Amino acid sequence: MKIVGLTGGIGSGKTTVAGYFKELGIPVYIADEAGKDLMKTSAAVRSQIIELLGEEAYRDNIPNRKYIAARVFASADKLESLNQIIHPAVKQDFENWKQGLKAPYVIYEAAILFETGGYKNCDLVILVTAPLEKRIERLQKRDHSTTEEIQARMKHQWADDQKRKYADYEILNSEILFLKEQVQNLHEILLKASKN
Repeated sequence: MKIVGLTGGIGSGKTTVAGYFKELGIPVYIADEAGKDLMKTSAAVRSQIIELLGEEAYRDNIPNRKYIAARVFASADKLESLNQIIHPAVKQDFENWKQGLKAPYVIYEAAILFETGGYKNCDLVILVTAPLEKRIERLQKRDHSTTEEIQARMKHQWADDQKRKYADYEILNSEILFLKEQVQNLHEILLKASKN
């Protein structure tokens, strides 16, 4: 069973693309959701985060997301340390998740697949791209972030040009109807590839 990485910058539409693969019957693992879940459910992850960021990182055993984000996005070292806690836990969770799945391939969706080196664990990688203005507009609608907040988050991700060097396929997300067609075409290519 092949592992197909799915990535793209914040606001590029990875989750929409992942949803289309799901509609085609392909199992999809969303690494960012799994990471958030593990921050809540894993005692080991929780204690390491508290050690890194202090007691304020949790309130009644629930991650204090605003506090955590403020601390890690202000410090590249703290962000790197947080990633060193969460990514190994997510990797193990993914291994457990795919046990017993019967599918030609699975989608592993992660925002910072290249930045963390996670792409090396994938057989193929799909990069989702979108025009910058569109990405900012989507994020402002989705989570009411300011342009400055969005740009601060984008700064921690590689640019699309850098990601293209490592991607096997690219999906351009500018028109929603055309997007579904691109996923369908890619699905057929991946089905063929999974037989080899």
